[in-house]
Amino acid sequence: MNPQAPQAPVIVPREKLDFDLEGDIPTYWFGGDAFKSRYFDAMSTIFPEGERYFISCVRDFRDRITDPQMLADVKDFMRQEGQHGIVHSQYNDRLRRQGIDVDKLEAFQRNMMFNIARKYLPAEVTLADTAAAEHLTATMAHALCEDQEVLAQADHRMRAMYAWHAMEEMEHKAVAFDVLQKVAKVGYLRRTFGLVLVTFGFNLNVLLTTRYMLKVDGFGPWQRAKMFARGLWWLFGIGGLYTRMIPSYLRYFKPGFHPWDTGVIQSYQVWLDTFNRTGDPLKAGEALQAPRAA
Repeated sequence: MNPQAPQAPVIVPREKLDFDLEGDIPTYWFGGDAFKSRYFDAMSTIFPEGERYFISCVRDFRDRITDPQMLADVKDFMRQEGQHGIVHSQYNDRLRRQGIDVDKLEAFQRNMMFNIARKYLPAEVTLADTAAAEHLTATMAHALCEDQEVLAQADHRMRAMYAWHAMEEMEHKAVAFDVLQKVAKVGYLRRTFGLVLVTFGFNLNVLLTTRYMLKVDGFGPWQRAKMFARGLWWLFGIGGLYTRMIPSYLRYFKPGFHPWDTGVIQSYQVWLDTFNRTGDPLKAGEALQAPRAA
């Protein structure tokens, strides 16, 4: 780690959290917007198999780790990722009841990740993909939680679930990267190419799944085309959700980059203090919407 980098937070696995996912969450829980709701729902269908993949790719190198702190971080990383998969699986049960073929979507993910990537690619390559995905999710955590307007119209239970996921991604964002650099000894080109592949694959996967979900919902081709036009502008247009991520995203391509060079987002401490005080992820999620000091 860069000796000048901010101190990393403690990685804390939080288990058996209740987000009231069996409650009356609307189908279009993101301010009534079908595209935004289904876009995040599409991400949720990826997470259970994706988290299992990340755990496996880091575990490949665990026997080569000699540093006790890194071993502890890897253990807590795996526990956090495991919980993310469990909670998103619980939410995905709601999607099944809405007619979404989650089993088919997960089978596709499982085939791509485990029957192809992990079967035919070197462990160093899949670890590089994992480190890149962790950078992408940490960058998304910044985009989702620092600007209070982004999730302001979301159902409070869904906002809390994604806030919790984002904050734990913030805590363990350097674990796979450290294993990649210090244990697997992967170089710059393989590291950065991993981010290019993950960025393309993630966005293509989520957008195709969003399209499928909207079709299941009964929207016709023209309706879906209009939704996508507005939705893609929301994501990638001027001032869009992902457009604002570009500076943070591009830091990964800097030689000598380390995830802790940028520290943690401001909202992390707000979330953490509230959760530690209340033990309630819903209250911690709502705390992110409270007025903040300038």
